[in-house]
This record gives sequence, C-alpha cells and structure tokens, in this order.
Amino acid sequence: MSQLEHLWAGWRQAYVKGETSPQSLVETPEGLSIFSAIEQSGLPDEETLIIHRGETCFVLLNVYPYTTGHSMVIPFREVENLSDLTSQEYEELWQLVRTTVQSLEEAYNPDGVNVGLNQGQAAGAGIPEHLHVHCLPRWLGDTNFSTTVAGVRVLPETVKDTWTRLRKAWNK
Repeated sequence: MSQLEHLWAGWRQAYVKGETSPQSLVETPEGLSIFSAIEQSGLPDEETLIIHRGETCFVLLNVYPYTTGHSMVIPFREVENLSDLTSQEYEELWQLVRTTVQSLEEAYNPDGVNVGLNQGQAAGAGIPEHLHVHCLPRWLGDTNFSTTVAGVRVLPETVKDTWTRLRKAWNK
C-alpha cells in the first residue's frame, strides 16, 4: 500500500486571499491602473515589488505569479497598444524585457522562459488599459497535479524572497 504524501503550504492561504499582498496595500485612485497606482504610491520598491525603474518603463514582480519569478515590464505611461508607445518607450520596454529574462536566467537557471504580451481583453489581458509584457521562468514538469486537478499553484518561496533574488541578479 502506498502512503499518501502531504504537501503543506499553509502560509499561502493569506497570500491567495490577498491579505498579505504587498501590492494590496496600495489604493487605486480613480482613473489610474493598478500598475500606475503601485508605481506612484511612494512606497519603497521592496514593498511594492518593483524590481527596476527606467526612464520610461519599470519592472514589477507579479504578486499572483504563474511561476516563481513571474515579472512584468510596464511603461510608466498608461497605453493600451504597442502602437501607442513612443519610440523611446518601445525601445526601453524591449531592452527591459531582455534584461528581465537575463535576470531570471541568472537567479533561477530555468529550462526556458515565456515572454508574452496580451494586447486587449479578447487576447487575455487582465488589465487591458495598461500594456505590459510578462516574463516567466519555466521548468520541465512545472505544471503538476496541483495545477491540473485543483487549480492551485504551489510556489517554493515568498514573493519577498523572489524580489530580493531578482534585484540581486538584476544588479549583476
């Protein structure tokens, strides 16, 4: 008879409910996307999980990650479409995507990296009014029974630890 194994991640419950999300502390004023509200909150980057601030764009750790290290590159200016970006914003966006991927590879040594942009609600954009590019490290077999059967993801570290790890890798 095989023994049933238990996977305990009790610390995740408050996170899943959004009770301990650093970004949930940020109020979203009328007319601002959650990304703009986070960036303009005045809170330290460690609390908002901003990994890097550039001239026209910033990099933010996803507080509801698909995998550990799930980051987003976001222009400061709220635009819906790639074609709405200025040349400077466009260039910096993709430069930061490249640096984000390099940082993820340095910090996590993944088997691969997904880079994706969902432009518009029909394409799956959760916040369609503020364009953003997702960067996700991936590992062979990283989708398991928890995701398939229970619709749950189990992450091996806290988002604060992920932020610290990515900031360190970013500065290399």
